[in-house]
Amino acid sequence: MKSSKLFTSFPQAVSDIQDGSTLIVGGFGLCGIPECSIQALKEQGTKNLTVVSNNCGVDDWGLGLLLANRQIKKMVSSYVGENKIFEQQFLSGELEVELTPQGTLAERMRAGGAGIPGFYTATGIGTPVAEGKETKEFDGKTYLLERGIVGDFALVKAWKADTLGNLVYRKTSRNFNPLAAMAGKITIAEVEEIVEAGELDPDEIHTPGIYVQRLLLGNGYEKRIERRTVVHAQLEKRSE
Repeated sequence: MKSSKLFTSFPQAVSDIQDGSTLIVGGFGLCGIPECSIQALKEQGTKNLTVVSNNCGVDDWGLGLLLANRQIKKMVSSYVGENKIFEQQFLSGELEVELTPQGTLAERMRAGGAGIPGFYTATGIGTPVAEGKETKEFDGKTYLLERGIVGDFALVKAWKADTLGNLVYRKTSRNFNPLAAMAGKITIAEVEEIVEAGELDPDEIHTPGIYVQRLLLGNGYEKRIERRTVVHAQLEKRSE
């Protein structure tokens, strides 16, 4: 019996992402990003998106593609330093940015996925991060109230899945993906391999299939890195 979660077309999988939607997107830098879903969304041209992700890719890849296409109106991020288009749109007032400490962003996603509306953290106290937010004292220390995040959709990339949507991430591509998968009302997961239900070791599963509504097999992944650094070593011959 074919799983109802299996999709064969990325354009079909993202077709109901409407203008003004909030997206939670996995990945860290360009590691573990949902390349195929982002490309399909770019081609669809959905506008006025609020995107929650650790960063916004680079000028010509990842979420940077949506930014260059002027599809994003607001970014909720921790790091935005690799994208000149991001800088230009932010300084011109075209792009709204909510900077969030990385650990806080991760916990906001996790809380949203766990049904927790808010939590207190000491991170950000005494900085612009705390402006306009509620604070409270616990045991003589001040904490900041942060809201959990739930997106209309989540886009994630995993290494392997079974037909029930259970996901396994490979090495550092695990990063924000499990948290993003939890935080979407509809989670679209793209993977490099799909196996039958029961073939994955339960102890190896990082995201249970209950969090995944749509599953696609991707291909042709570029898996870029932001900056390639090459070290040239000159070997000197030893004279005897």
